[in-house]
Amino acid sequence: MFWSVAHAQAQTPAQPSALEMFIPFIFIFVIFYFLIIRPQAKRQKEAQKFINELKRGDEVITASGILGKIDGMTDQVVTLEIADGVKIKVVRSQISSSQKALTAQPEGKK
Repeated sequence: MFWSVAHAQAQTPAQPSALEMFIPFIFIFVIFYFLIIRPQAKRQKEAQKFINELKRGDEVITASGILGKIDGMTDQVVTLEIADGVKIKVVRSQISSSQKALTAQPEGKK
């Protein structure tokens, strides 16, 4: 009588297949892709487009917070006029945004 119960308990359950073991990892990667990787790539693309479209006379903000007007440009260096007769040179990739973005405030924020 006890032998049949013990025999039934001794059976091991089936092992999950390799695909079943990787499904959680695949699911986590998909979540990371849509929540982190894809938006970051989109922001980088927009920033590169902004830097490529810079031209003389644009008013910009550097990554360090300096506001100025573009006075001259090369492939790697931008000359900014930060005050009358005061010019500095910065690396082109350090231009972070336009001054228009600074002055434009979202609705409801004052």
